[in-house]
Amino acid sequence: MTDLKDRDPFQVFAEWLAEAEATEPNDPNALALATADAEGRPAVRMVLLKGLDATGFVFYTNLESNKGRDLAANPHAAMLFHWKSLRRQIRIEGGITPVEAEEADAYFASRPRGSQIGAWASDQSRPLESKFALEKRVASFTARFGVSTIERPPHWSGFRLTPNRIEFWKDGAFRLHDRFVFTRGESRDGWTVSQLYP
Repeated sequence: MTDLKDRDPFQVFAEWLAEAEATEPNDPNALALATADAEGRPAVRMVLLKGLDATGFVFYTNLESNKGRDLAANPHAAMLFHWKSLRRQIRIEGGITPVEAEEADAYFASRPRGSQIGAWASDQSRPLESKFALEKRVASFTARFGVSTIERPPHWSGFRLTPNRIEFWKDGAFRLHDRFVFTRGESRDGWTVSQLYP
């Protein structure tokens, strides 16, 4: 890995993601999202990155899910992208804010119709008595919407993680890995950067 000290971390991320999209067989935008509840108890699960801009990293979920409740109570999170084929990972930490309704509406409208219905049918993270019960709910909402436009459910939206720390890691021989960490600071357009021991 070349020296990243004079680079913009969002640009480096975009480059690494583009390389992953060319090499990873499934979901190169998958990330492990770590949250904590109001008592500080951690939880982690896989989600998909659905947006990236100069303000942060966007993902969507059922607001009544466990992660939705965690983020409402404790609006901080960490992300980990790991691309095994490239032997790279990126760790991101920061604060969480809800996306604007218009942004969530636009993304929801871009989803496949089956996924839109699924957002209405699934009581995410709550007990399910049987797969048949879920299939009945899907059928019910399919009939309800018919061929009409499906509006975004009020319990479904997105979050943006605005990073205060981004670490780039690349595998090295004999475990002498390359690690660069960007931290929000006063220099370099708000970022300070340093190389870390592996």
